[in-house]
Amino acid sequence: MTLEEIRRSEKLFLTADEISETCGSSPQTIRVQAQQNPQSLGFPVSVIGSRVRIPRLPYLHFLGY
Repeated sequence: MTLEEIRRSEKLFLTADEISETCGSSPQTIRVQAQQNPQSLGFPVSVIGSRVRIPRLPYLHFLGY
């Protein structure tokens, strides 16, 4: 997803696939980091088993929006 698509979205949570373009990392890198050291990402994540979800509004705040 582009930044504009994320901003217009009404989703509560995003996936690593959806933020990878704006984050500048591969989805798998984001998933691994979220599971191993989530604090280093700089934005909150929710890890449930192997699934990683990123709250949309805090992610936008992290990006400065």
